[in-house]
Amino acid sequence: MLHHWLKPLPKAFVERIDGWPKHTFGRQVRVASARGACFDGAKVALLGAGEAPALAVREYLYRMSGAFPRHAVMDMGNLRRDEPAFLRAVLFELLQANILPVVIAADDDFAQMQFLAYEEMRSMISLAVVDEWVRPAEAADLPWIEQRAYGVLLKPRHPRLFHFAHIGSQVHQVPEEWSRYLLAQHFDLLRLGKSRAAVEEAEPLLRDADLLCFHLDALKAAEAPGVPASSPAGYTWEEACQLCRYAGLSDKLSSLGIYGFVQERCAQTAQGVAQLIWYFLDGFFHRKGDFPLSTDGLKEYIVDFRGLNFQLTFWKSMRSGRWWLQAPSASAANHGRHYLVPCSFQDYQAACREELPERLLQALHRFA
Repeated sequence: MLHHWLKPLPKAFVERIDGWPKHTFGRQVRVASARGACFDGAKVALLGAGEAPALAVREYLYRMSGAFPRHAVMDMGNLRRDEPAFLRAVLFELLQANILPVVIAADDDFAQMQFLAYEEMRSMISLAVVDEWVRPAEAADLPWIEQRAYGVLLKPRHPRLFHFAHIGSQVHQVPEEWSRYLLAQHFDLLRLGKSRAAVEEAEPLLRDADLLCFHLDALKAAEAPGVPASSPAGYTWEEACQLCRYAGLSDKLSSLGIYGFVQERCAQTAQGVAQLIWYFLDGFFHRKGDFPLSTDGLKEYIVDFRGLNFQLTFWKSMRSGRWWLQAPSASAANHGRHYLVPCSFQDYQAACREELPERLLQALHRFA
């Protein structure tokens, strides 16, 4: 059915793959044909929404060393038409097949479709966004600000949205009343400066997300000249690759979208996007399988926190060394797989000192 929505890679591009060395990614990926695709053994699907930019990224990605299981990554080609409805339909089919989609899209507004593809999954969804700013829905009335796809999901709050994490926020880009609204909803705002000073601050937020939307204007303009909306401040490619690897390592995360690459002739940006995908895949194929659907394999630590009316329960994975904070038991049953909140060993140590970072306090308020 998917072949009705997609068109395969150009024949001339596919024919060149056999001439590349055996260690390259292109020799290990499975390329879908015009007759469709066989999903047997596939774990990840590449998908372009904007043929020219996506093909420019593939030119670099396919030539990289591919230390991944053979045919575990399938290239589905590109959307037949660059329309959001096409993307939503394809993503829903892939998610239903338990295949993780990686989307390369030129248009930022496709990001909304990535979230809406989860609507029929009948569960609450946590969304993480890497972006320099998130525009409120009413921002369309302001001549100096551009509307972003998330406004209609956040205000009013979409009934399927459990949590929203904004990573890389530049406070001078976001209206103050909008920031207050997001915090009042107990969402997470991780500012650019804090995450650049310690990139590991973003790891628990990415580990808690079901999907990640990575907007390339979160990068410095000098880093990504192929992104027209970027500003002088932002992430470097090295930091962005680390964020994508954190996302790949998350057992909970089930889709990635990379948005905003428009100028396909910019080799620097195309190569950078290829690296983001490579490091995401590197994380994905090194997942630890310890997402705590149950507490099997986890060690319990209880902290008496006199500032609260209940004890805090932390869990540590004996497999990966990662930590989670358990939500209050009275509300845990109503939130299913979200009731264990990713955190760090440093968060546990702070709780032992009767201190909690704002991020975990916000998390506890979400379960109140």
